[in-house]
Amino acid sequence: MDYLVFSGTSNRPLAQEIVSKLGMRLGDADIRKFSDGEIFVRINESVRGRDVFVVQSTCKPAEENLMELMIMVDALKRASANSVTAIMPYFGYARQDRTSEPRVPITAKLVANLLTKSGIDRVVTMNLHAGQIQGFFDIPVDNLYSSPVFEKYFNINKMMGDEYIVVSPDAGGVARARAYSKILETNLAIVDKRREKANVAQAMNVIGDVSGKKVIIVDDMIDTAGTLTQAAVACINHGAKSVIAAAPHGILSGPAIERIIQSPLEKVLVTDSVPFAKEKAVSKIEVLSVAGLFAEAITRIWQKESISSLFAKGQV
Repeated sequence: MDYLVFSGTSNRPLAQEIVSKLGMRLGDADIRKFSDGEIFVRINESVRGRDVFVVQSTCKPAEENLMELMIMVDALKRASANSVTAIMPYFGYARQDRTSEPRVPITAKLVANLLTKSGIDRVVTMNLHAGQIQGFFDIPVDNLYSSPVFEKYFNINKMMGDEYIVVSPDAGGVARARAYSKILETNLAIVDKRREKANVAQAMNVIGDVSGKKVIIVDDMIDTAGTLTQAAVACINHGAKSVIAAAPHGILSGPAIERIIQSPLEKVLVTDSVPFAKEKAVSKIEVLSVAGLFAEAITRIWQKESISSLFAKGQV
């Protein structure tokens, strides 16, 4: 193979699984910190003239992981790599994609500028919080979708048809929920939510009939789980038989785990786009792997084949 796959430190288990599916090894690189916290990177093998892929999610600590990615790219470019593609299963700062109030930054655009200036030739990510972020870049951006991974799980467990209903936890996720309801051949409902401030939300009402149904709440990420758990309570209060949730990015910060444990949610499905700490492992949470999805994307990019089928299906 005339390409190499390197990994940053943010999600090495996923990177290892990706290269395992590709039948190769991770590229050899040293990544460490000096005593003052500065990041040092050394590439330990020749990349001259080769196409290189770097797996790095910009999850917590977002600043360190972002800086580490850019330093790796600089090292690879200075070592004469032919191209560098950033494989970013989770794109941090994506929620800061517009000026929602006076005198605030559009940080997603700033991050896009930084990544482009660092020398990255292409970005491959998954389930961007806002699709318009692709337009913040002046380089190609492939936004994959996790729907094939979740659809496979739902099919195996026969979670489809009139017995189920797909619910969006807020108005902003209606398009996503509609796509899943079409895939699973179910009806659709929406939880009306009023957000008082960041990471604090209150579910108010359910638009649609969830009575007697098994609810599948779909979202793009679970951070503190406030929105999700309140939506689950609202569904149960409106007569739902049971509630599970599915979201590609399981950030699960702050009180998320405790909220999920204490909620009526029977199961929460997330992917390994961000590393799943052992202390977060509870019986209600199940992690599905997206390694196969990214391995296929890497193969098609290197072979200069279309990858549209990987991100066009349902766009969820």
